[in-house]
Amino acid sequence: MGKIILASSSPRRADILKTTKLDFTIIPSTYAEPHERTVFSYDYAESLAYNKALAVARDFEGKDYTIIGADTIVVIDNRILGKPQNRPEAHEMLTSLSGRTHFVVTGIALINSLNMAYKIKSTTTYVTFNDLTEEQINYYIDNFKPYDKAGSYGIQELPEGYVRQVQGSLDNVIGLPSTTLLEMLEDF
Repeated sequence: MGKIILASSSPRRADILKTTKLDFTIIPSTYAEPHERTVFSYDYAESLAYNKALAVARDFEGKDYTIIGADTIVVIDNRILGKPQNRPEAHEMLTSLSGRTHFVVTGIALINSLNMAYKIKSTTTYVTFNDLTEEQINYYIDNFKPYDKAGSYGIQELPEGYVRQVQGSLDNVIGLPSTTLLEMLEDF
């Protein structure tokens, strides 16, 4: 395995990758995600991760680099909750999550740019929110600006009392399941 490149501009993914003690470079992917998809499938999450990694891998074809692509999707009632475009959309998403369990899937793709071999895997985590009041929803939107976060929230910044339970990898909800990634790199 050659040098590692994280094909993401997400500071949260970079922070998680730093905790693994791996030496890596960040080169954000130029892949433009389609935003019209609203129904969830694991294939969709994995194809987004693969296409993000592939966009960077093509620039290093023939060189020994391992490119990491990732995409995190928040799902409730089999409906994808993307990044909110405005305050009403953020409010609607947080209201739909209130008092309920949803799941978060991160697809990870590794591509070796030397031979374009790849490996893809997903991780799922279940998150249950407490019943949120209007005040809690408005406070979060006003103070944490959820417009760059799938599902309108970043679990690592939610104030106490918003989340009842997390079943699975917290890193996955933040954007990069480190245990899954390290297992994939070991096998790669």
